[in-house]
Amino acid sequence: MVAAAHTPSPSSTAPPGEQRFVLHGVSWQSYVRLRDELDTPGLRMTFCEGTLELMRPSIDHESAKKSIARLIELFALERDVPLYSYGSATFRREAKARGLEPDECYCVGEPIKEFPEFAIEVALTSGGIDKLSVYSGLGVREVWFWENDAFHLHALRGEAYEAIAASELLPDLDLVALARFVRWPDQHAAVKAFRGWLRNAG
Repeated sequence: MVAAAHTPSPSSTAPPGEQRFVLHGVSWQSYVRLRDELDTPGLRMTFCEGTLELMRPSIDHESAKKSIARLIELFALERDVPLYSYGSATFRREAKARGLEPDECYCVGEPIKEFPEFAIEVALTSGGIDKLSVYSGLGVREVWFWENDAFHLHALRGEAYEAIAASELLPDLDLVALARFVRWPDQHAAVKAFRGWLRNAG
């Protein structure tokens, strides 16, 4: 039997429209069937060892993740870094009983083989499944969290993650500068300004 439990209600400062719902005691087969049958735009599912989180992101969440994606992809283009994007594709590993859709994910140097090399998660609210636990089971090398208007990076060491100050996959990317442009309220203006900053920085 599957038990359902709501996560705590978001605070008044949480972006409107973001919803989370958690189910416990979910089998792998049920998760796969739900993911395949409820393949609707905007619905994210995260599965970890019998716990399933369903999340519908807010407009603020989606705006932040697209701003980050556009800026990172612009950096790669300007610096001629071969970057391959896979958006919010579903990644699953039955042997580890884990699966999810990243907000954004990429490989550097060559196209994806099985799982992305790094993933980006926008964390505007707390609660839900620990994403690092899921990503470790998938073997994703780096996970970048956008939280409190800053980037927080983690690199996989064995089966656990440790915090890192800079990306080991994109070592020339200035994350402090990148965060400054992500915070701009006008996405188009931010991308143009970041392009100018990259070109002036040489």
